[in-house]
Amino acid sequence: MAHRPRLAAAGLALVALASVSACSTETVATGERPHQPASASVAPRTPTADPAPLRLTDLPGYTPPRAGEEHSFTRNMTEGPGEFGWSVVDAEGRPTAYAPGPEVVFGDPETYNHIPGVLTFRGNNHRTGGTWGTAQVTDQQLEVVWTKEIGEIRGEGSYWPGAGWTGQPLLVQWPRETKVAMGLADEFVNDDAFVEVIYPVFEGKIHRLDLKTGRPTRDPIEVGWGFKGTASVDPRGYPLLYAGQGLNDTNGTIGPWRYRVFDLIQNKEVWHISGLDPAAPRHDWGAFDSSALVDAETDTLFAPAENGLIYKVALNSSYDAAAKTVAIEPEVTRLRYTAPGNEKYGIENSAVGYRNLMFAADNEGKLFSWDATTLEMLWMREVEDDTDASLVLEETPEGVFLYTGNEVDTRKKATGDLVTNIRKIDALTGKQVWQYDIPAYYTGINGGVLATPVLGKGAIADLVIFNVSRTTAPREGDLIALNKADGSVAWRRHLSNYSWSSPLLITGTDGTLYGVLADSDGVVHLFDPATGEDLSTISLGKNVEATPAAFGDMLVVASYDRKIHGIRIR
Repeated sequence: MAHRPRLAAAGLALVALASVSACSTETVATGERPHQPASASVAPRTPTADPAPLRLTDLPGYTPPRAGEEHSFTRNMTEGPGEFGWSVVDAEGRPTAYAPGPEVVFGDPETYNHIPGVLTFRGNNHRTGGTWGTAQVTDQQLEVVWTKEIGEIRGEGSYWPGAGWTGQPLLVQWPRETKVAMGLADEFVNDDAFVEVIYPVFEGKIHRLDLKTGRPTRDPIEVGWGFKGTASVDPRGYPLLYAGQGLNDTNGTIGPWRYRVFDLIQNKEVWHISGLDPAAPRHDWGAFDSSALVDAETDTLFAPAENGLIYKVALNSSYDAAAKTVAIEPEVTRLRYTAPGNEKYGIENSAVGYRNLMFAADNEGKLFSWDATTLEMLWMREVEDDTDASLVLEETPEGVFLYTGNEVDTRKKATGDLVTNIRKIDALTGKQVWQYDIPAYYTGINGGVLATPVLGKGAIADLVIFNVSRTTAPREGDLIALNKADGSVAWRRHLSNYSWSSPLLITGTDGTLYGVLADSDGVVHLFDPATGEDLSTISLGKNVEATPAAFGDMLVVASYDRKIHGIRIR
């Protein structure tokens, strides 16, 4: 294998890996693991302290972009024909010069939070979390300890009960001074173990609950239009909530599309971005399903949108716990791109941040990277179909890699068999390392990978686990563990009911790893992630499309049964 040039700014030795295509003909059943390494013991990774930004000119194969007219730029597609373009645009969509502000550098995912909790989709800037702490597991059983009734709406020609994709709750352990500033009851202020559940749901409300009991901590924030995606709490522990609206039709009443910011002291909306943005390439749809990332050091928020824009927002925030005030004075920058073959722009997955590089994929099958400081787009590649599931990123001694899977959506009119494609991508170049294909159905509703994969660690550090929907039959699915090195199957577990919910990996206090997966029949599975075998299950009644989050031994997720469930892992 040929070694790439050393990156002076990163201090990484990166190895070029050939593109490998794996097929789904290998049959490895649940409970089997023929490729298991002789020693599965992997030393825990040490978080990178204050990582340096990557110098773009040191990236493998970097060449300057081609400058076009009116502050626009182009580059060739990676491993494919055509070129893509981009520009920073003003509020009317006119390309404009951009003077970058402070240098944005996302740190190690383990340092994303400044306070304990699950504060964004999948918990960090690499989208590899979704849990906080460890669980005291004794008998490997799941137990519903509380439920909270929530509502439903009808809109967009459909029925929206409870919560759906991605719909992950946020779990926040606030500092005492912030609990006081928010006006929480003394029982919560005086409880050092108190964790608040913050949950925007379909009915257009943001519920605030006690993780231990499910009791309300504040009145729900009444928004009026529904949320589908996952919100984000400011990782610095500021009482600010960032939440994208997923629906603008509530029982026939049409409202504005907005990406909203909420002051959790006043318990109300204080600022928004309009989804029907004149600068956007897509003018008929203004939803925001992406879960924002905030760079704490530079006070900057990043939020891709379904209108086709990527928003970078200088928050200019301030928080005074003693005065019980939090405020923002946002300045918005818009990044707009063009891609060969794209007719409908839009980004539904949640962006990944690695140092100064960011990554996302769109509705038309383009996967791409851009620099968070300069907004220069670095590479773009074809991945053949809509990618709604968020990418996950892993930094290793061999390089920096993305794991991703598309769905069966834009290919629904294609002739012949349909497949969903799972890929490992070199994050610094966009080149493919390997690909694994599996048949999937489109039935008027998408099949394939709609769930974000879970990255193995510890004893399963060699695996990445994908949840694939509508595989062998329209109502069925598969949970597949692939070897990170070559994409071969470690185990494959058939699901009699498909799932769009993203699996979680929970660590016991003794170091044992447990997988959690919710499915479309409302069943939550506690499984062994080394084999795929169930340890126990529990039924929540109806489809669990949302992704759970966990704090210690408590899981929280909402279902189509119009309930938020607090579940203990016993």
